[in-house]
Amino acid sequence: MEVLNHLVYEHPVVIFTKSSCCMSHSVIQLISSYGANATVYEVEDLPNGQEVDKALQKLGLRPSVPAVFIGQKFVGGAKEIISLQVRGRLTSMLKEARAIWV
Repeated sequence: MEVLNHLVYEHPVVIFTKSSCCMSHSVIQLISSYGANATVYEVEDLPNGQEVDKALQKLGLRPSVPAVFIGQKFVGGAKEIISLQVRGRLTSMLKEARAIWV
């Protein structure tokens, strides 16, 4: 878990992705549509990518990406982000994390 904490530290929104994951692109686009500038890590491009992938799997994600952290807290994958958006909670979470101001 320490490997993830180090990567999400001081970033309001962090998304872990893989180039082969089409849902990762959709989640990035959704969060960007609110005006948030997410920090995006391609797991396979990280020097410790396998360690990061294992840590994401330990969080219960299957597949391990996309994995979204808002305000340094693990939120979930694509299903959870879309659910938050549908329920109208995504905006408030992004505001609380200071990822957006409007």
